Amino acid sequence: MASALINVPARAKRGEIIEIKTLISHVMETGFRRTQLGAVIPRDIIRRFVCTYNGTEVFRAELHPAIAANPFIVFSTVAVESGTLVFSWTGDHGFSATETAAISVGGPEMAPHTPPRSEPSRETRDGPR
Repeated sequence: MASALINVPARAKRGEIIEIKTLISHVMETGFRRTQLGAVIPRDIIRRFVCTYNGTEVFRAELHPAIAANPFIVFSTVAVESGTLVFSWTGDHGFSATETAAISVGGPEMAPHTPPRSEPSRETRDGPR
């Protein structure tokens, strides 16, 4: 059984570029290895990853036998409206996994808090005053 970790910002400003990270645990087998008795171990990989944002596809990846086990995928998209991102993985032997994440998009008041800049030091080249 596969399990996925998704990292999507909970809030974003409209038009902001957001970074999305996904990690899915899956036993990957290339189909090139053999058992101790010489039998080929059947291929078992995730073949496709798709992310949709409110029903519109924003990212797709076709994966091949050289992909690492537990693929970590990072991509960006533009926050256009509040809604749901749906993440789907499909693979060999009928493998399928789907996860969702919500995002709230608004105006500048939705921006992540930025701490105020600190005031310049009152020290001079000759030392503190």
